[in-house]
Amino acid sequence: MPSPRILAHPLSVMRLPHVTPLAHPPLYFFTACTANRRPLLANAEAFGVLLNLWTTSAERDGWFVGRFMLMPDHVHLFAQPATHGARLREAWLKMWKSVSSRQLAVHLGFPPPLWQPDTFDHLLRSAESYTAKWDYVRANPVRAALVPHSDTWPWQGEVHRLAFR
Repeated sequence: MPSPRILAHPLSVMRLPHVTPLAHPPLYFFTACTANRRPLLANAEAFGVLLNLWTTSAERDGWFVGRFMLMPDHVHLFAQPATHGARLREAWLKMWKSVSSRQLAVHLGFPPPLWQPDTFDHLLRSAESYTAKWDYVRANPVRAALVPHSDTWPWQGEVHRLAFR
């Protein structure tokens, strides 16, 4: 009869490999789509509401919004939490989507919700990745045949200059 296997480490003391925490605040690329892909965002009211929320977000929520692009039925934005004291990512996303949904329902006269429940997020790993993603996002209005040149699309901007530190 074979002898039982002896584990080098008893199960009670086995640990998962240590994951080193991020040395610097992560930089995220987010895409949020409107509910039912309704074309509600490419206008001055939506631009103003979202710009105001994102401009005050650093002080209020600890999130810095960098470049952003409003398309008719979705928004792309880059954001980075403060080193300490920032809201959790999901809580921050939920907050600005909820507030903007309520405010824009009044301004634009549509029934909430404005946003789909989920938001696509991608953790960027380098400055080159940020540049490449922004180049892709900037071309969206041209690919959608909304303008001949991306610089002429009025519903884009930058609140804070984000960087890998």
